[in-house]
Amino acid sequence: MAVVCAKCGAQVAEGAQFCAVCGTAVSAAPSGGSAAGSGFTPVNIPGQVAGAIPGQAAPGQVSGQASGQAAAAPPPPAAGTPPLPGYTQVNAGVPPAGGYAPPAGYVAPAGYVAPAVAPVKPGGSSAVKIILIVVVAIVGLGILGVSVVGFMVWRVAHAIHENARTGQITLNTPSGTMSAGSAKNFSAEELGVDLYPGAQAEQGGMRMNLPSGSIVSGAFVTSDPKDAVLNFYKGKFGSDASVFDSANGAMISMKKGEHETVVVTISAESDGKTKIAIVHTKNKGQS
Repeated sequence: MAVVCAKCGAQVAEGAQFCAVCGTAVSAAPSGGSAAGSGFTPVNIPGQVAGAIPGQAAPGQVSGQASGQAAAAPPPPAAGTPPLPGYTQVNAGVPPAGGYAPPAGYVAPAGYVAPAVAPVKPGGSSAVKIILIVVVAIVGLGILGVSVVGFMVWRVAHAIHENARTGQITLNTPSGTMSAGSAKNFSAEELGVDLYPGAQAEQGGMRMNLPSGSIVSGAFVTSDPKDAVLNFYKGKFGSDASVFDSANGAMISMKKGEHETVVVTISAESDGKTKIAIVHTKNKGQS
Protein backbone atom coordinates (compact mmCIF):
# COMPACT_ATOMS: atom_id res chain seq x y z
CA MET A 1 0.00 0.00 0.00
CA ALA A 2 1.05 3.64 -0.43
CA VAL A 3 3.28 5.26 2.15
CA VAL A 4 3.39 9.01 2.98
CA CYS A 5 6.77 10.78 3.45
CA ALA A 6 7.17 11.89 7.06
CA LYS A 7 9.10 15.03 6.02
CA CYS A 8 7.34 16.52 3.02
CA GLY A 9 4.07 14.57 3.03
CA ALA A 10 4.47 13.36 -0.54
CA GLN A 11 3.12 9.92 -1.45
CA VAL A 12 5.83 7.26 -1.82
CA ALA A 13 5.35 4.30 -4.09
CA GLU A 14 4.90 0.99 -2.46
CA GLY A 15 8.16 -0.75 -1.86
CA ALA A 16 10.30 2.45 -2.27
CA GLN A 17 12.94 3.13 0.37
CA PHE A 18 13.36 6.86 -0.26
CA CYS A 19 11.02 9.76 -0.99
CA ALA A 20 11.15 10.74 -4.66
CA VAL A 21 10.56 14.44 -3.73
CA CYS A 22 12.90 15.16 -0.82
CA GLY A 23 15.02 11.99 -0.72
CA THR A 24 14.20 11.15 2.90
CA ALA A 25 14.29 7.47 3.86
CA VAL A 26 10.80 6.13 4.51
CA SER A 27 9.38 3.12 6.22
CA ALA A 28 6.25 1.20 5.45
CA ALA A 29 3.08 2.65 6.99
CA PRO A 30 1.30 0.54 9.63
CA SER A 31 -1.70 -1.45 8.66
CA GLY A 32 -4.98 0.34 8.40
CA GLY A 33 -3.91 2.77 5.59
CA SER A 34 -3.91 5.73 7.94
CA ALA A 35 -1.15 8.32 8.17
CA ALA A 36 -1.59 8.47 11.89
CA GLY A 37 1.32 7.10 13.85
CA SER A 38 3.69 7.37 10.86
CA GLY A 39 5.59 10.28 12.38
CA PHE A 40 4.18 12.79 9.81
CA THR A 41 2.76 16.03 11.16
CA PRO A 42 0.68 17.87 8.55
CA VAL A 43 1.54 21.53 8.01
CA ASN A 44 -1.28 24.01 7.75
CA ILE A 45 -0.74 25.69 4.37
CA PRO A 46 -2.91 28.77 3.79
CA GLY A 47 -5.39 28.30 0.98
CA GLN A 48 -5.13 24.52 0.99
CA VAL A 49 -8.14 22.54 2.08
CA ALA A 50 -7.48 20.02 4.74
CA GLY A 51 -7.46 16.52 3.34
CA ALA A 52 -5.98 17.59 0.01
CA ILE A 53 -2.77 15.73 0.86
CA PRO A 54 -3.09 12.07 0.08
CA GLY A 55 -3.43 9.98 3.17
CA GLN A 56 -4.65 12.88 5.32
CA ALA A 57 -8.19 12.61 6.55
CA ALA A 58 -10.35 15.68 6.20
CA PRO A 59 -12.32 16.93 9.18
CA GLY A 60 -15.43 14.84 9.56
CA GLN A 61 -14.10 12.02 7.43
CA VAL A 62 -13.83 8.67 9.11
CA SER A 63 -10.66 6.71 8.68
CA GLY A 64 -11.11 4.11 6.03
CA GLN A 65 -13.88 6.08 4.25
CA ALA A 66 -13.89 5.59 0.54
CA SER A 67 -11.69 8.04 -1.29
CA GLY A 68 -14.39 8.82 -3.78
CA GLN A 69 -16.66 10.01 -1.03
CA ALA A 70 -15.43 13.56 -0.44
CA ALA A 71 -16.23 15.40 2.74
CA ALA A 72 -17.84 18.82 2.64
CA ALA A 73 -15.25 21.66 2.45
CA PRO A 74 -15.12 23.81 5.55
CA PRO A 75 -16.25 27.42 5.16
CA PRO A 76 -13.50 30.01 4.54
CA PRO A 77 -12.20 31.77 7.62
CA ALA A 78 -13.66 35.16 8.40
CA ALA A 79 -11.54 38.26 7.81
CA GLY A 80 -9.32 39.06 10.73
CA THR A 81 -9.47 35.57 12.31
CA PRO A 82 -6.17 34.21 13.62
CA PRO A 83 -4.38 31.68 11.37
CA LEU A 84 -4.50 28.00 12.07
CA PRO A 85 -1.85 26.42 14.27
CA GLY A 86 1.44 25.99 12.48
CA TYR A 87 0.82 28.86 10.00
CA THR A 88 3.59 31.44 9.72
CA GLN A 89 2.58 34.77 8.19
CA VAL A 90 4.94 36.19 5.59
CA ASN A 91 5.61 39.95 5.38
CA ALA A 92 3.70 40.77 8.53
CA GLY A 93 5.18 44.25 8.75
CA VAL A 94 3.35 47.53 8.36
CA PRO A 95 2.63 48.27 4.70
CA PRO A 96 4.37 51.32 3.27
CA ALA A 97 2.35 54.51 3.12
CA GLY A 98 1.21 56.05 -0.10
CA GLY A 99 0.11 54.23 -3.23
CA TYR A 100 0.00 50.77 -1.60
CA ALA A 101 -3.24 48.82 -1.12
CA PRO A 102 -3.07 46.05 1.52
CA PRO A 103 -4.30 42.60 0.47
CA ALA A 104 -7.88 41.62 1.04
CA GLY A 105 -8.55 40.57 4.60
CA TYR A 106 -5.52 42.45 6.00
CA VAL A 107 -6.13 43.97 9.43
CA ALA A 108 -3.57 46.42 10.85
CA PRO A 109 -2.24 45.68 14.33
CA ALA A 110 -3.96 47.33 17.27
CA GLY A 111 -2.78 50.88 17.90
CA TYR A 112 -1.23 51.33 14.43
CA VAL A 113 -1.75 54.74 12.87
CA ALA A 114 -0.80 55.26 9.26
CA PRO A 115 1.78 58.07 8.89
CA ALA A 116 0.54 61.25 7.25
CA VAL A 117 1.98 62.08 3.85
CA ALA A 118 3.85 65.38 3.99
CA PRO A 119 2.60 67.85 1.37
CA VAL A 120 5.01 68.92 -1.32
CA LYS A 121 6.24 72.45 -0.69
CA PRO A 122 6.22 74.70 -3.78
CA GLY A 123 9.79 75.90 -3.16
CA GLY A 124 11.07 75.16 -6.66
CA SER A 125 8.58 77.46 -8.37
CA SER A 126 9.49 80.33 -6.02
CA ALA A 127 13.20 79.96 -6.83
CA VAL A 128 12.42 80.00 -10.56
CA LYS A 129 10.36 83.18 -10.13
CA ILE A 130 13.19 84.92 -8.28
CA ILE A 131 15.68 83.95 -11.00
CA LEU A 132 13.36 85.22 -13.73
CA ILE A 133 12.86 88.53 -11.89
CA VAL A 134 16.64 89.02 -11.56
CA VAL A 135 17.18 88.24 -15.25
CA VAL A 136 14.44 90.65 -16.31
CA ALA A 137 15.91 93.39 -14.08
CA ILE A 138 19.40 92.93 -15.55
CA VAL A 139 18.08 93.00 -19.11
CA GLY A 140 16.01 96.09 -18.33
CA LEU A 141 18.99 97.94 -16.87
CA GLY A 142 21.09 96.98 -19.89
CA ILE A 143 18.47 98.32 -22.30
CA LEU A 144 18.19 101.54 -20.26
CA GLY A 145 21.98 102.02 -20.25
CA VAL A 146 22.21 101.52 -24.02
CA SER A 147 19.39 104.00 -24.54
CA VAL A 148 21.11 106.64 -22.38
CA VAL A 149 24.44 106.19 -24.18
CA GLY A 150 22.72 106.35 -27.55
CA PHE A 151 20.91 109.56 -26.58
CA MET A 152 24.16 111.17 -25.40
CA VAL A 153 25.94 110.22 -28.64
CA TRP A 154 23.06 111.69 -30.62
CA ARG A 155 23.20 114.92 -28.64
CA VAL A 156 26.96 115.26 -29.09
CA ALA A 157 26.73 114.47 -32.81
CA HIS A 158 24.13 117.19 -33.27
CA ALA A 159 25.99 119.66 -31.07
CA ILE A 160 29.34 119.48 -32.88
CA HIS A 161 29.76 121.31 -36.19
CA GLU A 162 32.92 121.42 -38.30
CA ASN A 163 33.76 124.04 -40.89
CA ALA A 164 35.06 122.14 -43.89
CA ARG A 165 36.96 125.17 -45.23
CA THR A 166 38.75 126.34 -42.08
CA GLY A 167 38.68 123.10 -40.08
CA GLN A 168 37.20 124.92 -37.08
CA ILE A 169 34.98 122.82 -34.80
CA THR A 170 32.05 124.33 -32.92
CA LEU A 171 30.34 122.65 -29.95
CA ASN A 172 27.05 123.97 -28.60
CA THR A 173 26.60 123.42 -24.84
CA PRO A 174 23.96 124.59 -22.35
CA SER A 175 26.47 127.12 -20.95
CA GLY A 176 27.52 128.50 -24.33
CA THR A 177 29.30 127.78 -27.58
CA MET A 178 32.80 126.30 -27.78
CA SER A 179 34.87 126.61 -30.94
CA ALA A 180 38.33 125.25 -31.68
CA GLY A 181 40.52 124.92 -34.72
CA SER A 182 44.09 124.24 -35.69
CA ALA A 183 46.18 127.16 -36.89
CA LYS A 184 49.80 128.04 -37.63
CA ASN A 185 49.78 131.80 -38.12
CA PHE A 186 49.07 134.06 -35.16
CA SER A 187 49.31 137.77 -34.57
CA ALA A 188 51.08 139.32 -31.58
CA GLU A 189 47.71 140.35 -30.21
CA GLU A 190 46.43 136.76 -30.30
CA LEU A 191 49.60 135.43 -28.64
CA GLY A 192 49.70 138.21 -26.06
CA VAL A 193 53.41 138.84 -26.80
CA ASP A 194 55.68 139.31 -29.81
CA LEU A 195 56.95 136.23 -31.60
CA TYR A 196 60.71 135.54 -31.39
CA PRO A 197 62.39 136.96 -34.51
CA GLY A 198 63.00 134.35 -37.20
CA ALA A 199 60.90 131.63 -35.45
CA GLN A 200 58.91 129.37 -37.79
CA ALA A 201 55.40 128.18 -37.02
CA GLU A 202 54.76 124.41 -36.57
CA GLN A 203 51.71 122.17 -36.35
CA GLY A 204 50.02 122.06 -32.96
CA GLY A 205 48.63 125.56 -32.60
CA MET A 206 44.94 126.23 -31.95
CA ARG A 207 42.32 128.80 -31.09
CA MET A 208 39.57 127.95 -28.61
CA ASN A 209 36.63 130.13 -27.60
CA LEU A 210 34.87 129.02 -24.42
CA PRO A 211 31.87 130.41 -22.57
CA SER A 212 34.29 131.48 -19.82
CA GLY A 213 36.96 132.98 -22.07
CA SER A 214 39.45 132.10 -24.82
CA ILE A 215 42.69 130.18 -25.23
CA VAL A 216 45.25 130.66 -28.01
CA SER A 217 48.32 128.43 -28.26
CA GLY A 218 51.10 128.41 -30.87
CA ALA A 219 54.13 126.20 -31.55
CA PHE A 220 57.31 127.57 -33.15
CA VAL A 221 60.91 126.55 -33.73
CA THR A 222 64.20 128.48 -34.15
CA SER A 223 67.85 127.59 -34.67
CA ASP A 224 68.97 130.01 -31.96
CA PRO A 225 70.01 128.64 -28.54
CA LYS A 226 67.64 128.39 -25.62
CA ASP A 227 69.30 131.15 -23.59
CA ALA A 228 68.89 133.65 -26.42
CA VAL A 229 65.16 132.98 -26.63
CA LEU A 230 64.78 133.19 -22.83
CA ASN A 231 66.58 136.56 -22.67
CA PHE A 232 64.32 137.90 -25.44
CA TYR A 233 61.15 137.13 -23.48
CA LYS A 234 62.64 138.36 -20.22
CA GLY A 235 63.02 141.72 -21.90
CA LYS A 236 59.42 141.61 -23.14
CA PHE A 237 57.83 140.64 -19.79
CA GLY A 238 60.02 142.78 -17.54
CA SER A 239 60.83 142.22 -13.90
CA ASP A 240 57.30 141.11 -13.02
CA ALA A 241 57.69 137.86 -14.93
CA SER A 242 58.10 134.48 -13.22
CA VAL A 243 61.05 132.53 -14.60
CA PHE A 244 62.06 128.87 -14.27
CA ASP A 245 65.35 127.92 -15.97
CA SER A 246 67.14 124.58 -16.33
CA ALA A 247 69.87 123.10 -18.53
CA ASN A 248 67.55 121.91 -21.30
CA GLY A 249 64.49 124.09 -20.84
CA ALA A 250 62.93 127.18 -19.38
CA MET A 251 59.49 128.62 -18.67
CA ILE A 252 58.55 132.26 -18.26
CA SER A 253 55.06 133.54 -17.43
CA MET A 254 53.41 136.86 -16.79
CA LYS A 255 49.97 138.00 -15.67
CA LYS A 256 48.57 140.92 -17.66
CA GLY A 257 45.90 142.13 -15.31
CA GLU A 258 43.54 139.90 -13.30
CA HIS A 259 42.07 137.93 -16.20
CA GLU A 260 44.88 137.47 -18.71
CA THR A 261 47.98 135.26 -18.57
CA VAL A 262 50.80 134.52 -21.04
CA VAL A 263 53.08 131.48 -20.60
CA VAL A 264 56.12 130.82 -22.82
CA THR A 265 57.84 127.39 -22.69
CA ILE A 266 61.32 127.02 -24.24
CA SER A 267 63.02 123.65 -24.78
CA ALA A 268 66.37 122.75 -26.35
CA GLU A 269 66.13 119.84 -28.81
CA SER A 270 68.82 117.25 -29.60
CA ASP A 271 69.14 118.47 -33.19
CA GLY A 272 70.38 121.90 -31.99
CA LYS A 273 67.07 123.69 -32.52
CA THR A 274 64.93 125.37 -29.90
CA LYS A 275 61.16 124.92 -29.64
CA ILE A 276 58.90 127.69 -28.39
CA ALA A 277 55.31 127.17 -27.14
CA ILE A 278 53.16 130.21 -26.27
CA VAL A 279 49.78 129.96 -24.47
CA HIS A 280 47.63 133.05 -24.10
CA THR A 281 44.57 132.77 -21.80
CA LYS A 282 41.80 135.30 -21.34
CA ASN A 283 38.82 135.14 -18.98
CA LYS A 284 35.43 136.76 -19.58
CA GLY A 285 35.93 138.94 -16.53
CA GLN A 286 38.21 141.21 -18.52
CA SER A 287 36.63 144.64 -19.12
